[in-house]
Parts: sequence; C-alpha cells; structure tokens
Amino acid sequence: MLRRLSAALIVAAGITAAPAHAAPDPVALRILDALPVHDPAPMTGYSRDQFGAAWTDNNDDELGRNHCDTRDDILARDLTGVVRQGNCTVISGTLIDPYTARVIHFQRGPDSSAVQIDHIVALGNAWITGAQQLPAQRRIDLANDPHNLLAVDGQANNAKRDKDASQWLPPNTSFRCTYVADQILVKTAYHLWITVAEKRAMTTILNQCP
Repeated sequence: MLRRLSAALIVAAGITAAPAHAAPDPVALRILDALPVHDPAPMTGYSRDQFGAAWTDNNDDELGRNHCDTRDDILARDLTGVVRQGNCTVISGTLIDPYTARVIHFQRGPDSSAVQIDHIVALGNAWITGAQQLPAQRRIDLANDPHNLLAVDGQANNAKRDKDASQWLPPNTSFRCTYVADQILVKTAYHLWITVAEKRAMTTILNQCP
C-alpha cells in the first residue's frame, strides 16, 4: 500500500491531492525542510462544518463521487474480511490497527466506535496551519482525501484529537516514521505549514527511521 515518492516528483506533479501513504524515507526530511514554519493561527471560526458534511462523497479525491461515503470507502480499504450490505455499507471486518498494533473486530452497530476514521493531519490542526485560507472545496477534499485517512483504534484516535506530531504520536513506535512522513506529504499537498515544535518532533522521528 505504501509507495516511495521523491521530492522531485512532488514538485513536478504540482500536487493537488496527497500522495499515497509514504514509506519512511530520507527524502521526507528534505520535503520537511521545504515546509514553511510559522506560529499556529487562532482557532477562531473553526468548526467541522468548515470542511463540509462529514464523509461526503461530493469531493474531488480519487474515491469521490463513487456513490459511497468516505467512511465506508476507508473501512473497505483498511479492513480485511470485509462484509458489505449493498454496494457500499461495511457491516463487519477486521482491523490490524496501525496506531496500536491491536487486532480489532469491527461490527457496525453500538460498538462500531471501536474503529474510527482518523485524519492523519487533524482538521483542527489543519485549520490553524493554513486551511483557513483554502477554498471551501479544497477543505472538503482535505477532509475526505484517502491519503489523509486511516481506520484506527477509537481510543487512540480520541487521545490524539487535534494534536500535531509534537503533542501526540502513535503508541505503536514502528508506525511513527510512516505516520510523520504521511503528515509531511499531506501538509505539502495542501500548502499547510508546521510549527517550530512540530518540525523538531518530526525531524527527531525521521532521524530514527530504519
């Protein structure tokens, strides 16, 4: 599922959607160095509604307008043994959670919050690092971009909330390189910035990658 991308490819492509989840690679450090560094903007004006209706199919991402909502698209991609109701609705499957390495059995219903869809770059963090200036459709695309989304353990997602890499990292240390590299590529694709603390934390993780 992961693929390596060079900085040259990112520049040449003029990225308008985030690349597929990035394999940890020294090139991530070069891409990180190209990201602008600023203080966070105020949260003023933020709401989930600023990024469109939750899990709308009305987006310009690669899975957009396929008549399935984004949540079901990501569940279908990330779970194994998927059982659907109709063409879209995922009713069961198994997740090997990248954030905790736990195996979680998903069953749609009262306990379905055990598996949640996380924005790798949280929407609250995106808002204070440049998304306020994005056109409305680009914010919708960011919220539904499959390269900014993962099915994960619900408790881990609740612990993360809107935190950046200086404030929260996956408990599963073997996934941290990929997680940080993905954040860097998403922020590059959507012209977001990072804070000094965020860059320091990302650099530390990438310097420890295999």
